[in-house]
Amino acid sequence: MAQARLRGVVALDGPSGTGKSTVSRKLAAALGATYLDTGAMYRAVTLAVLRAGVDPADAVEVTRVARAAELSMGTDPLAPGVRLDGAEVEGEIRGPEVTGAVSAVSAVAEVRELLVALQRELIGRAMTEPGGMVVEGRDIGTVVVPDAGLKVYLTASAEARAARRTAQDASDGRRSDLRSTHADVQRRDALDSGRKVAPLRQADDAVEVDSTDLDIHGVLEQLIKLVESRGLVTGDGGAV
Repeated sequence: MAQARLRGVVALDGPSGTGKSTVSRKLAAALGATYLDTGAMYRAVTLAVLRAGVDPADAVEVTRVARAAELSMGTDPLAPGVRLDGAEVEGEIRGPEVTGAVSAVSAVAEVRELLVALQRELIGRAMTEPGGMVVEGRDIGTVVVPDAGLKVYLTASAEARAARRTAQDASDGRRSDLRSTHADVQRRDALDSGRKVAPLRQADDAVEVDSTDLDIHGVLEQLIKLVESRGLVTGDGGAV
């Protein structure tokens, strides 16, 4: 019998530390779909800005670097990856320097315009192939794909998100402590929700999923049920 497959786009938005990346990749893998991490694109541009020695607050220079950068996004949920100017940078873009500067870079209107166009191109290309796409970020349901078949806003308490990020940093060999990570989570929330261009917010027709007291499997179960309820699955059900 045919494997369950996603039809169309699932837009998954929310602040940092909610488990968006992990659950988005698992959802895409479970439904034979492709996957796009738009946050990694902004991180890659931020890395290019830092490598160029440009002030992240200098919108003109940031835009110049962004236009010159060559980004290549992997859309396989089992091995997504991101390449900047031909080199794999998945690990480097998760470091503290990029994390500290990415909100400023992603607030530049010209950068967002450039990357949203690229995101839509990648999504459009994916829609010409069998299976749908799970797209995660902060403005997917509100800006990038406002007509997505399912929009989810994934949230969690700041305390839970800080604890998850601290644990992830330790797992990846990066040094961090819970207090400073909690402060950084709150700083990112304020910057992302307060920027003038495409601020982080829940789309009016998005379904909110609170992951504070859920593990990844629990969140994935909820997402699968939502996808099925929208009629976005072809073939057999029971993906989880």
